[in-house]
Amino acid sequence: MSSAATLSVDLNALAHNFHALAAVGGVPVHPVVKADGYGLGAAPLAKRLMAEGARTLFVARTGEGERLRAAVGAELAIYVLDGCLSGRAARLRAADLRPVLNTADQVAEWQAAGGGACGLQIDTGMNRLGFRPEDAPEPFAGLGLVISHLACADEPASPMNRRQRDAYAAAVQRYPGVIRSFANSGGTFLGPEFGFDAVRTGISLYGSGPEGRPDDRLKPVATFTAEVLQVRDVPAGETVGYSRGFRAETPRRIATCAAGYADGVPRSTGPRGAVWLGDALRPIVGRVSMDVLAVDVTGSDVAVGDRAELFGAHRMLDEAATAAGTIAYELLTSVTPRVPRVYIG
Repeated sequence: MSSAATLSVDLNALAHNFHALAAVGGVPVHPVVKADGYGLGAAPLAKRLMAEGARTLFVARTGEGERLRAAVGAELAIYVLDGCLSGRAARLRAADLRPVLNTADQVAEWQAAGGGACGLQIDTGMNRLGFRPEDAPEPFAGLGLVISHLACADEPASPMNRRQRDAYAAAVQRYPGVIRSFANSGGTFLGPEFGFDAVRTGISLYGSGPEGRPDDRLKPVATFTAEVLQVRDVPAGETVGYSRGFRAETPRRIATCAAGYADGVPRSTGPRGAVWLGDALRPIVGRVSMDVLAVDVTGSDVAVGDRAELFGAHRMLDEAATAAGTIAYELLTSVTPRVPRVYIG
């Protein structure tokens, strides 16, 4: 790894998770690769998922769909969750993208442009996107998919999950013959009643567990590492970092690592954060800077050129996110373009 900070993407682990999620859900997996594959690179992820049998993918934006279509060719069905926004129908049709229609205006816009293959979203209680069940349109030509989205899938005991599932099951009866897709990553683990015809998994494909904590059935896909730039002795009583964020009560050995908030490490990581370095989990000390962070490596033989793992196989993504006071989704998508992506497998 020649770069000071690197995001390694294990495509074999991605393939494992794709098949593991299909086994858990009992139905086909339709991967979600929005936000450039959750920051990991939508095109290489899609190509490997296609090789594993995926034939339907989801993105959020029209532009994402256009770039993905150019990268993977015509074989995949690509759905756009934003739907058919005003003036976008021609672009969607030109790139052979399928809008997930969310409003009556979107249905009208899509049909006025000639229609074609599309999806429909039913809002079963999240109040984000989609038709309320009582306002959903009658079946129309080209409609091949009806989805909804769970609000509390990471809380298995929430009664909201069952209420949404039952509302969706009732609403989708209006559309015989369509593909029914209800469960997201967390919903895939709620049981076979939530699977319907296909699950739409995103974050769990990339290694995050269904309840915001690691799950042994899933492998880590992303490994974020940073090179040790300098190791220094800090005498007792001296401080480390901006605003004297850490004070050494005893003599400490401090490694400065080449990753900061300009690379996607949240500043909030500092107080409770840790990295895997020198075969042990070691605490981040002081404030995370723009380009570097400091790690207490007292008692180790850590040296310049060693690499600290911010998340990966030794420092799990969900654990790193919890320490930063955030979620795996945000941690992954926050890794900036300055950090090169390296694909393995």
